[in-house]
Amino acid sequence: MRRLTKLLATTLFLTGLAPLAPASASTPACAPVPITAPAGSGVESTSAVEKTDHCEITVTLTHADDHVKVVVALPRTGWTGRLQGVGGSAYAAGDTGAPLLQAVQDGYAAVTTDAGVLDGLNTSWALKNGKIDQTLLTNFATRSVHEAAVVAKQVVRAHYGRSVTYSYWNGCSTGGRQGYSEAQNFPGDFDGILANAPAVDWTRFAVATLWPQVVQSQDRHVVGNCVLDAFRKAAIEACDAKDGVTNGIVDRPDRCSYDPRQLIGAKILCEGNEVTVTREDADVMRKIWDGPTDERGKQLWPGLPKGADPVWLAGTLPGATGPGFPVAALWVRSFLLKQPGFDTSTLTYDRFRALFRQSVREFGDVIGTADPDLSGFRRSGGKLITFVGTNDQLIPPGGTLAYRDRVERTTARVDDFYRLFTAPGVDHCFGGPGAQPTNALGQLVDWVERGKAPATLTAATADSTRDLCLYPQISRYVHGDPRKAASYRCAR
Repeated sequence: MRRLTKLLATTLFLTGLAPLAPASASTPACAPVPITAPAGSGVESTSAVEKTDHCEITVTLTHADDHVKVVVALPRTGWTGRLQGVGGSAYAAGDTGAPLLQAVQDGYAAVTTDAGVLDGLNTSWALKNGKIDQTLLTNFATRSVHEAAVVAKQVVRAHYGRSVTYSYWNGCSTGGRQGYSEAQNFPGDFDGILANAPAVDWTRFAVATLWPQVVQSQDRHVVGNCVLDAFRKAAIEACDAKDGVTNGIVDRPDRCSYDPRQLIGAKILCEGNEVTVTREDADVMRKIWDGPTDERGKQLWPGLPKGADPVWLAGTLPGATGPGFPVAALWVRSFLLKQPGFDTSTLTYDRFRALFRQSVREFGDVIGTADPDLSGFRRSGGKLITFVGTNDQLIPPGGTLAYRDRVERTTARVDDFYRLFTAPGVDHCFGGPGAQPTNALGQLVDWVERGKAPATLTAATADSTRDLCLYPQISRYVHGDPRKAASYRCAR
């Protein structure tokens, strides 16, 4: 019945007989609305604040002694009938800043949640009396985004006097993981999910990205930032032209066979000093690119892609509070070792591997976000779009590609509801020399509401266009102006 109602609404919209969400005769009052608490929670309070172009209603939920804020932003005018959930980053569950405001400007009612935790790089909430705070971890892992969707739909209905027509999720990194969690655990919450550079397989990813620091510590050889960058540039030079055009991008890092030992003996200028690349430098770089392995040399997780900036995971960042990727270091300190002050630079190979297995064993069912069974999401009629950058320097894209392959093995005709695109030369979520998606959410809306499945994602740089291809295809230069998308085609 829900799908039939939505189909009728969309049909009227397309034929011009009615808008997707009829305009209200008057602007609803900005005031708290009655809320029925989601199962297992209670409503602690509600409040409303009038903003310049929207009404912001905050609902505070509680489960034990937590206080979870759900913020719903409601456009004063121009509401399209759509709801957009806004994701978080690192250890922040949501974002009430630019993403929420952009959603309102685009005509969405928007919702986000703090899950009762703190900002992006603060995990002081993880431990309670020396033990994992299961309430807050469950909030952050799965529960709060689901409850935010349930609450937001109630708020919208009470405020506007009509229900949400279509609901969408929009997130990257942690927000991408949250989108996948919704598809896996609560498939009826959102009609469309845009989940980019997702931190899926969290329990593996959040340990694996410490590998570059472990290698340097255990091999007793730290590679300087300048040398790390020299390896990146050498790999690009060696593999750049494989797609038919030289543009400073390694389109398929997994097919780049560049060996870092080829740079041994090269002299590079580093902050005014000449440095010679050593065999030890090359051995460390090779292990970083290969990724973490078990005792027998079997890969545990994909390595850093060739062409991506290795300084973020392997180098020394200005202002950093310690070695290694902060998200991974915090996971190991707070959740695995329960020692917030632990120095992750002291990890041995053996302890790293033990922590990797502990993470999967203890937390896989809580926050792993690795279940390939998306049959419930498919049955609900949902659509999922993801893009990952081949230059992702924080979450190696191989993890998402491997997840997609597992879904392929469990579900037929996956492209009917789940489409994955690779973005050559794009960094984590955005940035880098590659073409960035320009309307991924709009293409998701077209798929959900009009049945127009995207064969490619439109993408551009400041002076060029190049569409992103459906995995496992990649764009190949054919002929013409290399700055124009029409000069490329998708091929394996």
